[in-house]
Amino acid sequence: MSPRPEVSPPAAHAGSVGGRSVHEHITDAVKAPDLIRLDGNTVLARFETMKVYAALGAVRSLLRRGRIVPGQTLIDSSSGIYALALAMACHRYGLRCHIVASTTVDSVMRAQLEILGATVDQMPPSQSLRLDQERRVRHVRALLADRPDFHWMRQYHDAVHYEGYQECAELVSGALPEGPVTVVGAVGTGASTGGLAQALRASGRAVRLVGVQPFGSVTFGSEQFNDPDAIIAGIGSSIPFRNVRHELYDTVHWLDFRHAMAGAVGLLRQHAVFAGLSTGAAHLVASWEAARHPERLHLVLGADTGHRYAERVFSRHAEARDMAGLRPLPIASLAELRPPWSVMEWAGRAAPPGARCADEGAAVSVSTVELTS
Repeated sequence: MSPRPEVSPPAAHAGSVGGRSVHEHITDAVKAPDLIRLDGNTVLARFETMKVYAALGAVRSLLRRGRIVPGQTLIDSSSGIYALALAMACHRYGLRCHIVASTTVDSVMRAQLEILGATVDQMPPSQSLRLDQERRVRHVRALLADRPDFHWMRQYHDAVHYEGYQECAELVSGALPEGPVTVVGAVGTGASTGGLAQALRASGRAVRLVGVQPFGSVTFGSEQFNDPDAIIAGIGSSIPFRNVRHELYDTVHWLDFRHAMAGAVGLLRQHAVFAGLSTGAAHLVASWEAARHPERLHLVLGADTGHRYAERVFSRHAEARDMAGLRPLPIASLAELRPPWSVMEWAGRAAPPGARCADEGAAVSVSTVELTS
């Protein structure tokens, strides 16, 4: 595969047909969100996969700085969405891709990765997602020991993943009316919510950042709880992530699986939008926030589509609760935190003790909390 020469964000299009852009690569087509008004003061940024911004921005920056070169192999551990984004970025820039995949990666995702040219090492079935992640990290380290020429992307810890969201912020800011905005989204690795809010604030816009977390995650201090239904991929973590910058967040909501499911099914039922579980959680939170702050525009981040949740969530739509009857418990400190839904004014506090990265060794032994049934 021959590398493409450009490593800066391209112009919006190389030409147009009927007023629509003609893109040079599929990543340009899928990275930008569709902006959909849900209610008077709520807009959904619906992505096919939001992590394309993170992967493209990181790869371009690393190429420009000479930290990687065309033909080199990029490696990372992933449960699926970042893996696909990284594989597409490697396809675009003539790089090789090696994914150490979770046991939860399905056959459709694996086929896409392999056809794109990625090497996929998938972990065997595991009794727990924690064990699955630990196996993946050990496998990455073993590969790096044998192949020091590989570049480990470290999506959870390398701040280079923030850079792509500058482009996203410019697109969103240009489409939304002037004035204050509240960004609502799953915290995950921290790069999407943090990167977008940081870039919007740098442009001069007043931004309130609302993060969404599962119970059982160390990121915002809920690790003492266990949600028996939970599998929130990419929303929380069982160890610290360096890319989560706690001081950027104004408010944090913690939701269990049932509430996230209510939001996802409600989004499809009310607005015909088929989106993932993290988007459902953000939708529920934004609906509550928007009712309390009608003077502000609320931007909901819809990180991916609902296809990988078809069986685990949407086939059970009859079980979903009505969003209108759901309310969070307002708390003043983490000592008051309670399932199934709590909200706290975080107000830029520092990371709780369990979310602080003591050293690089702690930072790279990653185990994500995923949300499933």
